[in-house]
Amino acid sequence: MNALFAAHSGLRYLVLLAGLVAVIYFALGLAQKRPYTRAVRTVGAIFGGLLDLQILLGIVLVAMGRYYPQLIGHFVLMFLAAVVVHATLAVNRKRAEPGYKLPLIGAVVGLLLIVGGVLAIRPSLFFMTRLP
Repeated sequence: MNALFAAHSGLRYLVLLAGLVAVIYFALGLAQKRPYTRAVRTVGAIFGGLLDLQILLGIVLVAMGRYYPQLIGHFVLMFLAAVVVHATLAVNRKRAEPGYKLPLIGAVVGLLLIVGGVLAIRPSLFFMTRLP
């Protein structure tokens, strides 16, 4: 179980990095008015896929008995992040003329929800305060 927790803990950095890359890529595409390409789907799919894997590992950890009350808020926010990311990418893909704006909104909102989810269990990670 410790190895699984280490994997879940380490994967968060890849999720955050993929989200940051997605935000930068989508913002540059929007600012430069580049045409929609398959790369938009790929960048979004990598971010969404890593987020899904992170959620799966979290569910397995809870199923194996690693649970405490703060995880409820953490799980809800992470699940919402995945829904937002996947929904915005799916809606964008089905548009007559897909673009960068909707994926950018989804990636930014997704990252904000992820940060909120981390803060639900570890506020001291972002703020230099000690918990009582």
